[in-house]
Amino acid sequence: MGLPRSTYLICICRTHFAIGVGICDELITLEVMSPDVCDLTLIDLPGITRVPVTGQPEDIEKQIKHLIMKYIEKQETINMVVVPCNIDIATTEALIMAQKVDPEGKRTVGILTKPDLIDRGTETTILDIAQNKTIPLRKGYIMVKCRGQHQINEKISLEEAAQKERDFFQKHNFFRCLLNEEKATIKSLAVKLTQHLVDHIKKSLPQLNEQIKKQLWDLRNELKKCEAGPPQDPKEAKKFLTETLIGFINQIKSISEGELIIEENLFVQLRMEFKKWNDQLNEKKPSFHNLPEEEIQFYQNYRGRELLGFSNYKMFEVVLQNHVATLKEPAIDLLSAIRGIVIQQFTVVVNQCFQNYPALLDITKVNIDKIYNIQSVQQEKAEKRISEQFEMEHMLFIQDPIYLKSLTEITKETYSEEQLPLIDKRCTYGEMLQAYCEIVVQRMADQLPMMITLFMLKQTAHLLSIDMLSLLDGANVSELLFKDSDVGRKRRDLHARLDRMRIGQEKMSNFI
Repeated sequence: MGLPRSTYLICICRTHFAIGVGICDELITLEVMSPDVCDLTLIDLPGITRVPVTGQPEDIEKQIKHLIMKYIEKQETINMVVVPCNIDIATTEALIMAQKVDPEGKRTVGILTKPDLIDRGTETTILDIAQNKTIPLRKGYIMVKCRGQHQINEKISLEEAAQKERDFFQKHNFFRCLLNEEKATIKSLAVKLTQHLVDHIKKSLPQLNEQIKKQLWDLRNELKKCEAGPPQDPKEAKKFLTETLIGFINQIKSISEGELIIEENLFVQLRMEFKKWNDQLNEKKPSFHNLPEEEIQFYQNYRGRELLGFSNYKMFEVVLQNHVATLKEPAIDLLSAIRGIVIQQFTVVVNQCFQNYPALLDITKVNIDKIYNIQSVQQEKAEKRISEQFEMEHMLFIQDPIYLKSLTEITKETYSEEQLPLIDKRCTYGEMLQAYCEIVVQRMADQLPMMITLFMLKQTAHLLSIDMLSLLDGANVSELLFKDSDVGRKRRDLHARLDRMRIGQEKMSNFI
């Protein structure tokens, strides 16, 4: 029927006192192949050992029962409970276990063996069991007489043994009727099992069909994760590589412009770092005019050759330059933090774009190295510009209207350019220093993030795009695109499984 292998099981549960040393969960497998039969797995389960012999674990009975239950509880199995006729079937452990997993007896067939060894006078009792009157099973019982060890030693053929078995039942006063009811002989058992198997398969087909649909869905989803690989035609390979690299470049451009979000939002991370920078600037702002005594001490510390009461502009420069110098180290730390974020985000894009292409693994490794190299060069440029920015801040310059506005906000008094000569008489030195410091903080809070973003994100994305396209110049496209990989092997395996499942589904549709 073309169904998946091992879909249907027939488990033979025996009742006898087994002997041996131990038990193993691994199956001893014998595979018989034929084009004219269904896929079927026949499992001969071990008998239950009640008393451990030398070398066996004390819980050998528990281990065997656990092993048996693992197979007979599966709904796709038909359980053949083999019971010798010369023991009490009502106390048979194998039948009790089968009833636990199949209380309605839909999957259980009783096999009665050794009818030639029963005690005289028990024939009627055994016949009632065989006719399903004592312990009813939906699939009933079959009585068989197998070859004994003597017949095996005499090398009696299966055909001759089958005839001897039939002769036994025909001549038996009590069991002769079982032949007419087709409840005796191995041949009848084979016919019954075949019919039971077909019926069981028919009942299981809808459930199996749903399982196949689910597996097909899962396989298609897995294949989506392993996107189509490069074309096998070498002429199309370079075009494929070009399109792949352009796709990567577009994603890098989108992420650098805030249009693409992967895992964590890049610009959210950048703004968090820029906020930390702004907080540091505000925390480091000095207070120049808390108390009059401090103002006097401040003047005495920075007073030059001027007479008492006269202003010294150099004093203002020294104070502000010293303060600005303390901000350079945090600025470099900000640059390093932004570099790490950009590298992490770009690396994610690299992995997303290339990990599913079996032959672009080498390029992927090169890409990550390229990002590090480009970022290192850009960081050097940015550090140079930051140093230049701090050198410019040492020049202490601000437009008069902007300075007056800041001074007004601090002193709560209104100043105009006409009052410039009198400002130092109406304001304390601390207020004037504070006004300029506020402007420096605002300027640094905005300009450094913009500068770092330009060098470490915008320009890096542009340079990386150019560098990626340069891979096409003189590249051995065939070598790059047709190297094997785990992804390629996985994709081929998924396609093969998908084809098998489709064939199974098509053939199954003929029986549903």
